[in-house]
Amino acid sequence: MKVLGIIPARSGSKRLPRKNLRLLGGRPLTALAIESALGARSLARVVVSSDDPEVLALAGSYSANLPLPRPPELSGDRSQAIEYVVHALRTLEQSESEPFEVIAILQPSSPLRTSEDVDATVDLLERTGADTAVSVARVPHAIHPAKLKLLDGDRLIPYLEEERGRMAEHELPPVFVRNCAVYVTRRAIVDSGRIIGDDCRAFVMPAERSVDINDEMDLLFAEFCLERRSKRDADS
Repeated sequence: MKVLGIIPARSGSKRLPRKNLRLLGGRPLTALAIESALGARSLARVVVSSDDPEVLALAGSYSANLPLPRPPELSGDRSQAIEYVVHALRTLEQSESEPFEVIAILQPSSPLRTSEDVDATVDLLERTGADTAVSVARVPHAIHPAKLKLLDGDRLIPYLEEERGRMAEHELPPVFVRNCAVYVTRRAIVDSGRIIGDDCRAFVMPAERSVDINDEMDLLFAEFCLERRSKRDADS
C-alpha cells in the first residue's frame, strides 16, 4: 500500500493559542509529530499541511518535501479534515507517478504517539482489509458512560441509563474512545467524502501515550508523562 502521512497544523487555536508550536520537552508539538511520522516505516510520503509560515518553516528544516501550504479557506475553525486531505491529495498527485492508496492523519496534539503506533495502525488496516483503522484509549472507570449524569436543577439524573448498583470497575464493560493520535483510512473512503468508513478497526494505545492536548492542563500532564517515560527509559 502507498500511504500518505498528513500532519495537519493550522495556525488557529482558541483554547491553546499557537498550540502546534507549543513546546513539550523543549520541542514544538509539530516537530514531535514530524519525527514520529518520519520514523514510521509504513509511510511512503509525509507532509505538513498548514497556513502558518512558522510551522511550514519548521517542516522545511526537516526536508524540503515536508511543507504543504494550505489555503486560508481550508484553515478556519469550521474547516473539516476531509478538506485538507483532498487538497493534499490533489496537490501531491500532480507530480506523483502513482496515486496514494491510504491516508494517515497524525495530529500534533498527540505528541506522545510513537512511530510504532503509526505502523501498528497501518498494519491493522492492511491485515483486516477494513475501511479505516484508528488509535483508541480505554475510558477511565471514573467517567464510564454508565456513570455519567445530567443536572436537573441540583438533582442528579442518569445521562444514558441507571447504574443499577453497578459501581466497581469489574462490573462495567470496558469502553474505548478515539484518542486522536492516528487515523488511517483507504482512498475510496476519502473519495466518498469521509475520513472514517463503516468498517473501522481499533488499535489500543496505553493511557500514557494517549494524551490529546487541547489546553494548558493537557500540556502539563503531557510533560509529566514525558518525564516519567524518560526516567523509565534511563533506568532500563
